[in-house]
Amino acid sequence: MLIPSIDLLGGRIVQLVQGEKLRLAFDDFEYWIKKFSSYPLVQLIDLDAAMRQGDNSKLVAQIARRLPCQVGGGIRSVENAARVLEVGAKRIIIGSALFTESGSVNIETAKAFAEQIGAARLVSGIDTKNGRIAIKGWKAEVALTPDEVIPHLEPFVSAFLYTHVDGEGLMQGFPFEVAERLRKLTQHQLIVAGGIRSQPEIDALHEIGVDAVVGMAIYTDLLSV
Repeated sequence: MLIPSIDLLGGRIVQLVQGEKLRLAFDDFEYWIKKFSSYPLVQLIDLDAAMRQGDNSKLVAQIARRLPCQVGGGIRSVENAARVLEVGAKRIIIGSALFTESGSVNIETAKAFAEQIGAARLVSGIDTKNGRIAIKGWKAEVALTPDEVIPHLEPFVSAFLYTHVDGEGLMQGFPFEVAERLRKLTQHQLIVAGGIRSQPEIDALHEIGVDAVVGMAIYTDLLSV
């Protein structure tokens, strides 16, 4: 399944390269909402909230009311997650809150989210740079790998979102062997992102039971939706 991505930064829809360099920015929200209206799931990320430099909560609410979204970016508390669900989000992506800076999985936090929000509405965001888990809007890393954390988080979520930050926005393809390896580690839905550029690549991922988030390839018209 192809999952279109909407990333919000400074009140605009943007595409960044490797989470840092601004490549594209759009103000025509109506165009993209209509463009993605036929998809069963859209990924909506508040980059400002993820980077702890404000938020785009009003835009998140406006888009989540009109599209079936899984929403992420700076969701650090159960209360915050509940508010996002109330405005229309279908699922919540939890990333940094699930990890401690000392390099461990925050099981207590994962358990609290699962008990109060429900595992069925939780997606674990597992973003990596140089093979390690990246947190705080990809500005910091912890000494953990996806292979280490997935088994610990399996009881508390219904899906895993793995973002290969090293390839984000480069449109050079996703490392297929990583998808194959991670697929074997979980019984839940596995979604991958980072560099995906073509329909054959999406089809290959689908064949092994992996869904694909696509951003840059859509916004540059490399991939038609």
